[in-house]
Amino acid sequence: MFKILSKTQLSAVVWEMVVEAPLLARHCRPGQFLIVRKDEVGERIPLTICDYDTEKGTVTIVFQPVGVSSEKFLELEEGDSFLDFVGPLGRPSDICDMSDEELRKKKFLFVCGGVGTAPVYPQVKWLHERGISADVIIGCRTKDLLFYEDKMREVAGHLYVTTDDGSYMHKGVVTTVIDELVAEGKEYNHCVCIGPMIMMKFCCLTTQKYGIPTIVSMNPIMVDGTGMCGACRLTVGDEVKFACVDGPEFDGFKINWAECMKRAAMYKTVEGEAKLRYQEGKTHEGGCGNC
Repeated sequence: MFKILSKTQLSAVVWEMVVEAPLLARHCRPGQFLIVRKDEVGERIPLTICDYDTEKGTVTIVFQPVGVSSEKFLELEEGDSFLDFVGPLGRPSDICDMSDEELRKKKFLFVCGGVGTAPVYPQVKWLHERGISADVIIGCRTKDLLFYEDKMREVAGHLYVTTDDGSYMHKGVVTTVIDELVAEGKEYNHCVCIGPMIMMKFCCLTTQKYGIPTIVSMNPIMVDGTGMCGACRLTVGDEVKFACVDGPEFDGFKINWAECMKRAAMYKTVEGEAKLRYQEGKTHEGGCGNC
């Protein structure tokens, strides 16, 4: 059992939990993820490792309740425990394999949107601890969905915040900020983009026209996290890869985005029906809720 030490609401829809997991904390590296299960009947949910403390033996996760299993996480409070907290899984970020000399040659740009802010933070923090500066763009639909702004300012070289509706800071999407920074003379030679699939796709289209190599972190449907089920497969260049063991980070210019987005939508109806059953309880009479 893995005890929840703290539970914090970060935004209107995003929550953070700090969990006691000494063994995981000793082996975590930026870019990796874990699989969490609330109880014996809970779904296995893959979540990015947002932060970790080897001395305290803690791992921090950030999640947005979207389906039944992740919504049930909200039932847990400080002092409660997860049944399963498995990891670290996946490959660490490619920056972890770079020498100090290589890192100093890089001009980093990190772009994140929505819950993607959580997995970007440990990478920028890791660089900051080694004296490497990185610019960060955080994008969200509206100010109420923004989180980790203060934490990111502590580790980023420059932080740019943009909201689709203009409710806070810059008005627009992350790609407009990239265009503006390049127009101002900013130079980058390594971009990492993490967020909704559509955002990562258009970020890659933007950075590609400027010749900025771009890494994306993929979060397709995942079951076991060990490469056995094949649910998280995606096409990268002319090869089939599995996000859980070959990733989750890949060259964004090589991703078959149309295929990925089609696969991501496969179970939306099933997920929606399950959520309605959970929310409506005994009053639920079936249907998708759209009629």
